[in-house]
Amino acid sequence: MNLLLLSNSTQYGRGYLEHALGTVTGFLPAQARLAFVPYALADHDAYTARVRGALEGAGIAVHGVHEGGDPLAQLAAADAVFIGGGNSFRLLSALYRTGLRDAVREAVRAGLPYMGASAGTNMAAPTLRTTNDMPIVQPPSFETLGLVPFQINPHYLDPDPSSTHKGETREERLTEFLEENDVPVLGLREGSWLRVAGERASVEGGRPAGLCRRGAAP
Repeated sequence: MNLLLLSNSTQYGRGYLEHALGTVTGFLPAQARLAFVPYALADHDAYTARVRGALEGAGIAVHGVHEGGDPLAQLAAADAVFIGGGNSFRLLSALYRTGLRDAVREAVRAGLPYMGASAGTNMAAPTLRTTNDMPIVQPPSFETLGLVPFQINPHYLDPDPSSTHKGETREERLTEFLEENDVPVLGLREGSWLRVAGERASVEGGRPAGLCRRGAAP
């Protein structure tokens, strides 16, 4: 498979995808027709326009899968697919409702390049159970695309020893997950991404990732 999984689409002080633009345009085929999945946010047109504005200068033709009334046809006509960030529960619910959950999985396994950011990166894992998002809707299942055999936690934050916040740290929440589930979790810090080419996966970008396993320190 050919995957680019971004922790975040916007880096502090920079424009949309700007921090990873060279990697994104190098990943996508030249003059690609890109199927963009905007379902993680409520305003699909505005979200698609934002992605189009970020990529059209590189010769990437962005088509929202909601445009034209047939998401599966938009996917079938594409050279690559990009699932954007937002709320993972809303996104997954829409993928099931439109039939894109199975269609994207099959297309990517057959060789279609897949790019995700934040919630879109969550979709590449086996389930969305390590998302940071509030369950604002209830999807039919927590099962996502299963493109990689481990969980991912985008926007991973290291514990701040000076914080006075009394809720769980990200590390504590992932430890709780591992108490109930024996599957590795990759914590992707902002500014980093996971690149999968065939059987090889590597973390790239500005910051390293953390790997959490049951019974071991991150």
